[in-house]
Amino acid sequence: MAKSRLFRSTMVVSSMTMLSRVLGLVRDIVLLGVFGAGGLMDAFLVAFKIPNFLRRLFAEGAFSQAFVPVLSEYKEKYNLQQVQLLVSRTSGALLLILSMLTVVVILLAPWVVTLFAPGFADQPDKFAVTADLLRLTFPYLLFISMTAFASGILQSYGRFAAPAFAPVLLNLCMIGAALIFAPMFDTPIMALGYAVAIAGLLQFLIQLPQLWQQKLLVAPKVDFRHEGVKRILKLMLPAIFGVSVTQINLLLNTVFASLMIGGSVSWLYAAERMSELPLGLIGVAIGTVILPSLSASEAKKDDVTFKKTIDWAARLIILVGLPAAAALFTLSDVMMQALFLRGEFLLRDAEMSGLALRSMAGGILGFMLIKIFAPAFFARQDVKTPVKIGIVSVFANMIFSVLFIGIFYFFELPLHGGLALATTGAAFVNAGLLYYFLHKRGIFRFDSHWKKLFAQFIIATSAMVAALYLMLPYFPTDSAQWRRLVALLIICVIGAVVYGVVLLITGFRPRQLKHG
Repeated sequence: MAKSRLFRSTMVVSSMTMLSRVLGLVRDIVLLGVFGAGGLMDAFLVAFKIPNFLRRLFAEGAFSQAFVPVLSEYKEKYNLQQVQLLVSRTSGALLLILSMLTVVVILLAPWVVTLFAPGFADQPDKFAVTADLLRLTFPYLLFISMTAFASGILQSYGRFAAPAFAPVLLNLCMIGAALIFAPMFDTPIMALGYAVAIAGLLQFLIQLPQLWQQKLLVAPKVDFRHEGVKRILKLMLPAIFGVSVTQINLLLNTVFASLMIGGSVSWLYAAERMSELPLGLIGVAIGTVILPSLSASEAKKDDVTFKKTIDWAARLIILVGLPAAAALFTLSDVMMQALFLRGEFLLRDAEMSGLALRSMAGGILGFMLIKIFAPAFFARQDVKTPVKIGIVSVFANMIFSVLFIGIFYFFELPLHGGLALATTGAAFVNAGLLYYFLHKRGIFRFDSHWKKLFAQFIIATSAMVAALYLMLPYFPTDSAQWRRLVALLIICVIGAVVYGVVLLITGFRPRQLKHG
């Protein structure tokens, strides 16, 4: 029963995430079509990326990885009253810290923009709009962090639907702001700032009914001396590097991109959004589901189930991640043309975004593996190892950035492509080192049965890539957008069918995806 629940939970999260990602894709098509690439769109993306980065760093990253294992232990060892006390004291500490941070950033918005987008300092109007947008968007961090806190509780109790659905509200708010409310503003892009803050509040509110049902909707109280709070903070502070290195590296790309030609921030954003589609559908979904399971196994000292859970997650990750990375690399240009080539988003923007996506596509598998390898450490309340690996990965990204920007400059290629390629390199450094220590400590390894699996996945992916290349000449580049979208959909479906059929021919069977 536990194994089937784990699979069902993954499907629930994945389906809700798919809805969110599809709406997110619609959102990006609308935003880039209405506002174009560069200019004020760059300003909004920087202003939104700062609280969004901190959300993934603190709320969905380090905090969740620190809070869920401690909560799982309290569930196993203590009664409901003690769990309620932990929830109350943790929410109080979280609210206090985030409220203080929000006030500071709002007051110091220009200095924060200078830190994260130094290239905007030479463009006074763009800089001023970015600072104003940051003041509007930053309260989103407070709301979404409380959302992540509530989601962590619900997920620990097997409630995955509401937390997975919450991001849909952000996409709906931003689409509505761009299409309906933006024309009402003197500076239309400001409508997006209000939309982000409102969406954060709505995402938190929809969690409350289920918290009430679990009898865990308790009043927050600040008490940093509470044993559980102290343990969470002890785990959380170093975990910031360990679990959110990808976000740090992507933010470093924004800093570098702000120094490049106008549009670089938007081009990288479009590529990141496409690369996040498979990452969100499978990588984040599985990572979200397995953390409570791994934490429970660790609390029971059940090493066999612990290893089997990671092995099961790895099978799903590589089954989807390998062909997804290959497909995004192969179809990068036609994807950008089909999805974003409209309105203010021009052919050159599509080509520049396609270059970034090709450079970033290879790292998708690395990003996805991080989502299952890092929780294996945090479920064991081991924060030191991921932190050390995270620091190495950040420095690797910096070195790769300088190296690849230099190479792209020498060959007169657009420099933002070098930044995307550096992200790919850093992802594999991070995932590779995480696996090395999992293997070294006997926590998880790719056993002998993986040799056949790897061969099956590679053969099927190669066949899919060949099929995609054969269909590329038939893509209607100069047609209306709906024709391009239909053509892209047909190409993707054919590629997926070829992948699935060849996988079956090689002997792979769906039962191999069963947990355990």
